[in-house]
Amino acid sequence: MTAPSNVLAVISGHVGGRKTGAGLATLFPAEVNVTVVESADEDPAALRAAHVIMTGLAPVTAEHLTAAPDLELVQCASHGFDYVDLAAAHERGVRVCNIGSSGAEAQNVAEQTFALMLALAKQLIPAHTALTEADWALPRLQRSLTELSGKTLGIVGLGQIGREVARRAVAFDMTVVYAGRTRADPGTEARLGGARHLPLDDLLRTSDYVSLHAPLTDGTRHLLNATRLALLKPTAFVVNTARGALIDQDALADALERGALAGAGIDVFDPEPPTPALRLLRAPNVVLSPHAGGVTRETLVRIGLAAVRNVTGFLSGEPPRDLVSRP
Repeated sequence: MTAPSNVLAVISGHVGGRKTGAGLATLFPAEVNVTVVESADEDPAALRAAHVIMTGLAPVTAEHLTAAPDLELVQCASHGFDYVDLAAAHERGVRVCNIGSSGAEAQNVAEQTFALMLALAKQLIPAHTALTEADWALPRLQRSLTELSGKTLGIVGLGQIGREVARRAVAFDMTVVYAGRTRADPGTEARLGGARHLPLDDLLRTSDYVSLHAPLTDGTRHLLNATRLALLKPTAFVVNTARGALIDQDALADALERGALAGAGIDVFDPEPPTPALRLLRAPNVVLSPHAGGVTRETLVRIGLAAVRNVTGFLSGEPPRDLVSRP
């Protein structure tokens, strides 16, 4: 294995921190020096010596990049990469990769998406809460109970995760429409129950459920703003298991409070964790989870293995995989 050989593994505390990082460190060859921290600021000497930063949802800022003069690669242990300053990385000639082609998170994010959709359709949260308070809420809730079968699911972003969601939607006898920069090939559309590609605004007007699976970039930030949320039917539900900032959270809270939407299932927030002031925490008919879509035991193992494989391959002279920013 050739140099570089200094890896700084920055594993955020809410995805396991040092304990998870220590396990990942054992997967590297013995000649690779791995330092595990929970913040890139924690060990200035290790940051300065790093040739590779492997980050598990921990920010890598322009200041961190400047402090690491020998840095060649930032490896995100996730599909997302919005916590890395891509512009600064490009300026400094540092490659940034994710684990997009691995599909490590696809299964669980798809399951989490359907958990939220089913909880909304079946009113599980208010039903559970009422029963714990000795309130037989069926007469009050039954008018809101719906089926997924026969409904239209609009998927924003038909990548690996979006396709896993679509496969499950077909099993639930849902109609699938999708929006994205490119149209899938006819064979893929056929396998996904005859999924149809639509412009985003048409998808929003059409869908009973809208599920977000797009990356967060400057172009997708607040993709669902007040104007676009107004295109949705008042009986529609919004589900976000991608990145919190894809939605204008205040605009979504407004729509829910006014009854302009039927409900929302939210697994991701901006920022994370959310502050107590976030209006969505108190909005009507929401189901909330703490970014659980990518952190099952099985998923974390797949994510860690994919990230380590990418880094060790790079250290061995292989071209980096899943580049999201290059020099």
